[in-house]
Amino acid sequence: MAAVYPLPVTQDLPMLRTKLQSLSRFLKDALTISNAHTVDFYTECVWKRLVDLSPETVLAALKPAAEAEAEAGFSEARPLVEAEKGSGTDFPKIFCETSQRLVNVEAFALAAKRCSVQNLGICTPLEQLLIALRGNKKQRTDNNLKPHEFMNVKKSHEVQAMSELISSIADYYGVKQVIDLGSGKGYLSSFLSLKYGLHVYGIDSSNSNTHGAKERNRKLKKRWKLHRTQSRVDVSGLALKMAKEKKVQNEMKYKADTETLYSNSSAKQEKISTSGFLQDFSGPVISDIRIQIENLHTQPYEEENVCFMNAFSLIDFLPIDAIEPISSLQIPNREMSEANKERRKMVSQSSESNIYSPLTSFITADSELHDIIKDLEDCVMVGLHTCGDLAPNTLRIFTSNSEIKGVCSVGCCYHLLSEEFENEHKECTEEKWGFPMCQYLKEERWCCGHNARMSACLALERVAVGQGLSTESLFYRAVLQDIIKDCYGITKCSEHVGKIYSKCSSFLDYVRKSLKKLGLDETQLPEKTIMDYYEKYKPRMNELEAFNMLKVVLAPCVETLILLDRLCYLKEQEDVAWSALVKLFDPVKSPRCYALIALKKQQ
Repeated sequence: MAAVYPLPVTQDLPMLRTKLQSLSRFLKDALTISNAHTVDFYTECVWKRLVDLSPETVLAALKPAAEAEAEAGFSEARPLVEAEKGSGTDFPKIFCETSQRLVNVEAFALAAKRCSVQNLGICTPLEQLLIALRGNKKQRTDNNLKPHEFMNVKKSHEVQAMSELISSIADYYGVKQVIDLGSGKGYLSSFLSLKYGLHVYGIDSSNSNTHGAKERNRKLKKRWKLHRTQSRVDVSGLALKMAKEKKVQNEMKYKADTETLYSNSSAKQEKISTSGFLQDFSGPVISDIRIQIENLHTQPYEEENVCFMNAFSLIDFLPIDAIEPISSLQIPNREMSEANKERRKMVSQSSESNIYSPLTSFITADSELHDIIKDLEDCVMVGLHTCGDLAPNTLRIFTSNSEIKGVCSVGCCYHLLSEEFENEHKECTEEKWGFPMCQYLKEERWCCGHNARMSACLALERVAVGQGLSTESLFYRAVLQDIIKDCYGITKCSEHVGKIYSKCSSFLDYVRKSLKKLGLDETQLPEKTIMDYYEKYKPRMNELEAFNMLKVVLAPCVETLILLDRLCYLKEQEDVAWSALVKLFDPVKSPRCYALIALKKQQ
């Protein structure tokens, strides 16, 4: 266990509830914007119904604000000066009291910014947490394993940052077992096992993911061994350099022995190969290395500093013909060396087979881990971008199992969350809902709505650096919906068009392909009719662009509500000693960048 360092101070439950109240009060009015579906933008006159401003006014106010955020950087928490003047509960008039339409876009933008995770001041700096967890203990890792060589840039960034935190939590408790829920393709699990030597169980509901993870892990191990081999070759080169220096120091002593040795055996022995990296060394040097190698074999093998009991010596990397032929008296020792090598190989293979175990199981809040993992022991539970209800269920499983000492959970796919108060009149057998989790929002019977949860996945940081939504593709879909309503009499279409936009050369092509995919007869619509709709709405495209900017600006607020709900839930649990929200990733690379961390008391 690492030296005891004080964990960072976090805000207590009463303070978090105060901020939750402020946030929920703003969102009660603003969620009408988040819940408006872009597909129905023109058919339901969304702009006129919800906004009492011109599109130009909204864009003029929001675009510079987003660009300013990008220039200032998103990596640091920068509480607003305005928020520091008070509790943050009194907002200027933003919506009309009678029509509920947006009337003050500047106040809207300020309130949204004030209600973001960073500006609420509820984040704990990752660096502070790592220092507290590690104490003065240095992590044992294989520094040659670089994630970017095995996965894409986004996944590499996520895996490297999260695995470092997870290994620090494991060291803090002195545990070696990790349970990765929703492990998917197994990138995080494999990296934790190979780089940090942790025994990882990766659990995923998909059989294909589990099978793929096993195969991917096999390939990763193969490439990882190449990295380790290269590292060992470097060590061997250093040993040869030392031998060469020793040769210079003892040249006179070796010269006599060498001449005698070669005069007696020149007719019987083949010439030693000078190929490869030994070409600059003479026979005496190799003889000296062989002596040192034999001495190494007399020493007990020690476990390496990464994962496996696979001790090595220089002889493992010398060319076969680089060592002098050995006499018959040495054969038993050589055979023993080979036996030792085979034993170490078997031990290594045995260890590797258990270091990462992909399993298939559908996890719920009531899942019994002992039924899934037979050798369950004190461990850490993790989840990297666990979809929908799996993120809150990860936290519930953590609180209900004494073996789980710490949890690190990064959720995603908020639109897949189940909401207790979304369809109150619909009969449902669900007992443990994805949202809300904390007592305050349950008492308030709080509901976000599917579209609002969907919009929470929008990435303000990416939009701010020019990686925004494609307004044209959204415009195409909204106009298509009006065509479907007017020409086919369908007001609500349950089928999805999908990602057709990127495969189309024009709006006409888009409509034809979309109607065909939806099972509608596109031949009954002449080209002129389709293009008339395009010309009708083209001047109003800026309405859609402005409205989407409003949704993007609101997205962090909806996400904050969900994250704050989970953090308050953790704070409510008696057996949780410490919990916090930590910004783990660069939001431009990985928009779902916040991790919920919770630790139980050390025994």
